[in-house]
Amino acid sequence: MCGIAGWFDPRARVADGEDRLRRMLALIRHRGPDEFGLYLDPHVGLGNARLSIVDLEGGQQPIANEDESLWIVFNGEIFNHVELRAELERRGHQFRTHTDTEVILHLFEDVGPECLARLNGQWALAIWDRRARSLFLARDRLGVRPLFYVERDGALFFGSEIKTLLAGAPVSAEIEPAVLDEIFTFWAPLPPRTVFRGIVELPPGHWLTINERGSQLRRFWQLDFSGPGPERTGEELLEEFRSLLIDATRLRLRADVPVGAYLSGGLDSSTIAAIIRRHTSVSLDTFSIAFDDAQFDESRFQGQMAAALGTRHQVVRATHADIGEVFPEVIWHTETPLLRTAPAPMFLLSRRVRDARYKVVLTGEGADEFLAGYDIFKEARVRRFWARQPQSRWRPLL
Repeated sequence: MCGIAGWFDPRARVADGEDRLRRMLALIRHRGPDEFGLYLDPHVGLGNARLSIVDLEGGQQPIANEDESLWIVFNGEIFNHVELRAELERRGHQFRTHTDTEVILHLFEDVGPECLARLNGQWALAIWDRRARSLFLARDRLGVRPLFYVERDGALFFGSEIKTLLAGAPVSAEIEPAVLDEIFTFWAPLPPRTVFRGIVELPPGHWLTINERGSQLRRFWQLDFSGPGPERTGEELLEEFRSLLIDATRLRLRADVPVGAYLSGGLDSSTIAAIIRRHTSVSLDTFSIAFDDAQFDESRFQGQMAAALGTRHQVVRATHADIGEVFPEVIWHTETPLLRTAPAPMFLLSRRVRDARYKVVLTGEGADEFLAGYDIFKEARVRRFWARQPQSRWRPLL
């Protein structure tokens, strides 16, 4: 997944910039254990902890353009980088690597922040314009990749995790009580605030620039709730969804390392695993978690699906004691209070994937959010219905 960190000061007052940057990166080495890279000048420091997935030998970051006027650190993956690279080469750009990271940089060189509209993927990135003395930060449309920052006296410090800022920025770990209220109401902080006072996250679908004149935050994407229009039938929409899902899955198999898949036994992960098996020739390792508590265990369905798809399946079993044991470590990674223990089994599962020497897995995570799979969505419909007649005698029954 990689990790990035850095700082910018237009007045060049960061005297211990390299040591500060190394401390920041040390706390996120779990995100990128393969390589570390630094770029420093009097005004900026950029750091990257790399998990190498594309161009294993030649993709160390930070990466520069041809004349080294632009430098980038990047966490994420751009799934259409092959097509974008061919287009940029036709326009005369020269590449030193085969990475998606360098594709972003050359595209930014051509069109600036408008390059984000061309990217199919997930990202948190920082680009330093040496000539303009300007730093550009951006986060993907849905905020899959995290990016946090602190502004102090015209300077900015950023990182993939909050702990980088606690190690390298002029900020302390003070809890923000108002955000605790948000967490107990909405289950999570509302961007841009975090549970730590003075530390904010770059909201999903936004970019930020900062230079000696100050900072500017802009939204570049938001969901369109206008609907498909009456001219589209349900069958047409379903076929488009099917086509997009297959295309998205196949694009995510573009990697120079093996790709596995989670297999929970439910519809979402099973669909993704089935697409991989039916639309590619690759063999597939799948991973799942089983529970000693029969109320939560779905290992029977996982085994049935793995057998039907012919995958090499691995299972990690979780007890209540296992969940309790790793929960403090989970909190250290989530950097926010949790109201449920569900991330702990996912942590155990990802640890099994890492031990199996896999860096990339495809999952069904997020499907219930945008396909309205959770019961809470049904509850919301009921609440809207009874709100029309709050005094109705039927309301208590609902």
